[in-house]
Amino acid sequence: MKKAGLRIASVTDGSIATEVGLEQGDTILSLNGHTLTDILDYYFYARDSLVSIDLLKQNGEQWDLEIEKDPDQDLGVDFECTGLESITRCANRCIFCFVDQMPGGLRGSLYVKDDDYRLSFMQGSFITLTNMSDLDFKRIARLRLSPLYVSVHATNPELRVKILGNPRAGDIYKRLQYLAGKGIEIHTQAVVCPGVNDGEELDRTVADMVTLWPGVRSLAVVPVGLTARREGLSSIRNFTRQEAALIVNKVKGWQDCCLKSFDYPFVYAGDEYYFLAGARIPALGRYADFPQTENGVGLTRLFMDEWSKAKRKIPSEIPGPLKISLVTGLLGKRVLDPVAERLNRVNNLDISVVAVKNKFFGESVTAAGLLTGQDILNKREELKDSLVILPAAVLKKDGQVMLDGMTPEDLAAKLGVPVRIAEGPQELVNILKESNG
Repeated sequence: MKKAGLRIASVTDGSIATEVGLEQGDTILSLNGHTLTDILDYYFYARDSLVSIDLLKQNGEQWDLEIEKDPDQDLGVDFECTGLESITRCANRCIFCFVDQMPGGLRGSLYVKDDDYRLSFMQGSFITLTNMSDLDFKRIARLRLSPLYVSVHATNPELRVKILGNPRAGDIYKRLQYLAGKGIEIHTQAVVCPGVNDGEELDRTVADMVTLWPGVRSLAVVPVGLTARREGLSSIRNFTRQEAALIVNKVKGWQDCCLKSFDYPFVYAGDEYYFLAGARIPALGRYADFPQTENGVGLTRLFMDEWSKAKRKIPSEIPGPLKISLVTGLLGKRVLDPVAERLNRVNNLDISVVAVKNKFFGESVTAAGLLTGQDILNKREELKDSLVILPAAVLKKDGQVMLDGMTPEDLAAKLGVPVRIAEGPQELVNILKESNG
């Protein structure tokens, strides 16, 4: 059985913890009478201005400490374990689960299906609320774990049960209503499948979510992601151009209503819909505070606006000839083509956009963030004799590595050319300048 409390790994010099005698190896059992089960308990109860600590010293002594400090002032400790090492796994069998569509041979962490409200709070991952007890909901309210990110997909109870493959999935509206009523800010998403949860079902989902404003702060409508590896899985297809255009128009109409009602757009379409429909990316005001960029909503608008500023600092000429290849997925070509066109006006600069087809997951997967090193190697003939610049999206958050485990250094060695990573337009311009500094 896991012992209660958090064991201290290090203490910051000159901190409150040092002053009161906390040391490496000690265990904080409770704060203000509340047992610490994970780091979230510590973050919440350590914020108080008066903190009582039940401490187990490494030598076995038990201390009771009283600390008076400024509100939110940090005690100055780090822990060996956070209590989040064992995450709550997903109990659903979603008809569009991306993990079920992944090929074998990738890093083990990519196959983990987490559905943990603690990670939703700390990392912004989406959860379904299907595997949580009443005690979990009460803990969220007590610790004020906000914001949370919730996959809704549909508010029709029967349809949501079908989509998630879980008989407990039908009470999503009631669950969200409870959290919103407790002051928890929630950002939601609907992964939409043509002929399943679009049309009138999507209308219903949007209408239900709007009634939970301002607790529910946003709803992202994103298209289902399908790979070429769907053997034995539900029959789902991609959106047509006309269907994508319908979604784009509906989102605009919903935004018009929400802007009029509470001066906030609330509903957002994933960028992919605009590319598929051949539609213009909405203006800045349609994204408000960009609440769902991690969900592929508004990234193109941010890129375009950053490019408008960065291009003002482009020189008219560089000292020597320089050839650059901008690597992207099929979707990104539309965004990068105008960038390349402008950069090619610079004397001695030769820029090309290399759109890479995704052979690993299937050509229907067009986002740059799902490219692998092997996909890029397939374009080695187009990339030779150039500086290769990759978008930062190809690297995963848990390290400087692509989905297939290849690093930029590995790719550079295999291509025989330098490889750089650009977070956005300004970094792209900086790389250009540095390469001819």
